[in-house]
Amino acid sequence: MEQVYRVHLGPARCGADLGDGSERGLYVDQDTILRKLGRPHRQINLMYCYYPNDPGWPKRASEAFPKDNPEFAWDYPYDDYFPYGGGIGGNRDAEVFQCMRDIRRHGQDVCLTITMDPFLSDEHIVSVARDLRTYGRITVRINHEATGSWFSFNKRATYEQVAAFFVRCADIFHREAPNCKVVLCLDGCKSMDEEKMVMEDIFTEAARAADVVSVDRYLALHWGYPADVCEDNRSAQRTPVGEIYRLCKKSADRYEIMNQGVRKPMVLSELNADGDVTGPYEQAEMYEEFCRMLREDKDNWLSGITMYQYRDDGRLGLEITDPNNKNVGIEQPLLMTYRDLIHKEPFLPGMTVGERAEGPFVLRYGGAEDADGITVPVMLEKKPVFFELYFDGELVDANLMISCGGEWFYKKPGVSVIDMNSAFFNREIEGGQIFLSFFAPPASGENDPGQGEGWQTDYYYTLKSLPRFRIRYEAILK
Repeated sequence: MEQVYRVHLGPARCGADLGDGSERGLYVDQDTILRKLGRPHRQINLMYCYYPNDPGWPKRASEAFPKDNPEFAWDYPYDDYFPYGGGIGGNRDAEVFQCMRDIRRHGQDVCLTITMDPFLSDEHIVSVARDLRTYGRITVRINHEATGSWFSFNKRATYEQVAAFFVRCADIFHREAPNCKVVLCLDGCKSMDEEKMVMEDIFTEAARAADVVSVDRYLALHWGYPADVCEDNRSAQRTPVGEIYRLCKKSADRYEIMNQGVRKPMVLSELNADGDVTGPYEQAEMYEEFCRMLREDKDNWLSGITMYQYRDDGRLGLEITDPNNKNVGIEQPLLMTYRDLIHKEPFLPGMTVGERAEGPFVLRYGGAEDADGITVPVMLEKKPVFFELYFDGELVDANLMISCGGEWFYKKPGVSVIDMNSAFFNREIEGGQIFLSFFAPPASGENDPGQGEGWQTDYYYTLKSLPRFRIRYEAILK
């Protein structure tokens, strides 16, 4: 325990991001997801809408305008996402903010997908931007799938107006919340034979205003859900994985041309294969094939993939919602495939060990791709039967993310013992050295304005000592 080193957490070659909740499923807490998947994500994507001037607001559209037989998922006056609870006259303790705090205290960044009325006043946009100033390095995906026809903002405005609204939002967010990056999501390239992506000329200025560019892609999709059962191709499609991969990569190239040679970060903000179309086994195979192609591609063209989503009422999730209890998920074969994938390249965050350190230890949390912590080498005689950490005194109040040989654990304030045995359940080890690394995201989930210059992007915590270990290699009684 005398050996303590500085450690820096940096970006993966491609960030592993995850959608959590949408019109198709409820938000699942980050403790559940962490224990299922064994590591934090780079970003967790939340999906909300903001139509504050509409009749029925702030109720969810399907509750404000119930229909016995909606013709499709967006058959409502405004988008059937959960309503964004902030903005003018909003409540900064609403559900969306509780979710964002949960995400950030678990060492992950937030991506807020938000559809908005394209005729909102500047005052509304300013209010939303100011809501987000304490949430660190957040990305905001405004009116995604902007070249589509299904969302309310596309039904109310021309594509030119949608593009202009995005530029206006980007300008306001950059001014009012400089910690936020804005994401433009278009349909991208739909054919290898066509030179440009869909509506490229209309959205060129929007692409130049964006910090991050993206497309949503489904290897298979039943878009008729939940209005019909998928039995043919009338409301479903399936595309070869290689074709989708090439179209996504071509979209990244077109975005670079739109941005006059500047290669902005490119993400796939939604990616999956719909089990309604493929069944559960081929769903996992298709996703794995896409990730294999990315791993073998020597071009670093993609900075992140968002798995859509963790738990889904249909078959677009790592789990299916149990219809008897919406708080329960039915694990799909895709979940174990996905867990295995995100514990390998190109999705592993960089972990760089630095010089020796002495306490007290000042830990900096900039975000999931930029954090400074400490690491302790631990020599194991063999596979442990008990591996526990005990936090005494002021350490009890610490909020920590801890990596134990690549398996991650969360310690919230007030917890004094963390059982890390599960880090070894599925590993065959004969002993040797592992590293135990500690990082300290904000316990409240929000950055502290009292920490001075740079508070919007960096949070600091002083760890005055280290926890005690309890390691045993045999059962207590034989």
